[in-house]
Amino acid sequence: MKIGLNFKYLTAFIILFIWIVLIAVFVPSGFIRDHFGDILIVIFIYCFIKSFIRNKMKWLIPAIFVFAVLVEIGQYFNIVYHLGLYDITILRIAIGTTFDWWDIVMYFVGCVLLYAFEIKINSCYVCAKRDK
Repeated sequence: MKIGLNFKYLTAFIILFIWIVLIAVFVPSGFIRDHFGDILIVIFIYCFIKSFIRNKMKWLIPAIFVFAVLVEIGQYFNIVYHLGLYDITILRIAIGTTFDWWDIVMYFVGCVLLYAFEIKINSCYVCAKRDK
């Protein structure tokens, strides 16, 4: 496994972090907060991991989707309460407390967008190498 800092993904991670915090703090319920934020979350996690690991990981996008679904299932079973984390505001917000099927759909959309992005990036890289 190649570990090293990738500034492009780190920059994307920081920008996404700012967007997600701004959405959480300032945007009322609606499409942006309730659905678009879920798309951003899977992209946020992906950029965080890719900031430090340089290998191509074909399993990363499906693993992020499974992780997001498991967190959502945890919300269904009130995992925050069972772990005694409800009084810790930042963890309660990060993990969430409300199950919604649409969240899973949005995680899937985010993962599809990531996959399309990776295909585009890799095809551009292959074309650039071929043209040399």
